[in-house]
Amino acid sequence: MKMKIVSIFAAAVLILALTFPASAPAAPPNAKPVPATVQPAVPERHPEIHDALEALRRARAHMDHAAHDFGGHKVEALRATDEAIRQLEICMQYDK
Repeated sequence: MKMKIVSIFAAAVLILALTFPASAPAAPPNAKPVPATVQPAVPERHPEIHDALEALRRARAHMDHAAHDFGGHKVEALRATDEAIRQLEICMQYDK
């Protein structure tokens, strides 16, 4: 059981590391900068976890729509990603 959790976590970290740098698009050249006076009233708690959740969800969508099965590893990667998303959502429930 412990080994399965470790492997799921390792797969999630690998997926996150491989997808996050490629998923940050550059701002369009005509984008208007946000004035310095406009800031959220309350800063978001744990923005890294929110970013990780978004990246994992994007990675899962990419894997789900991939035409290739990656030597049979696609199904296990999807399972590991689903479990990583579930665990992060549980983490956020305890943050309230």
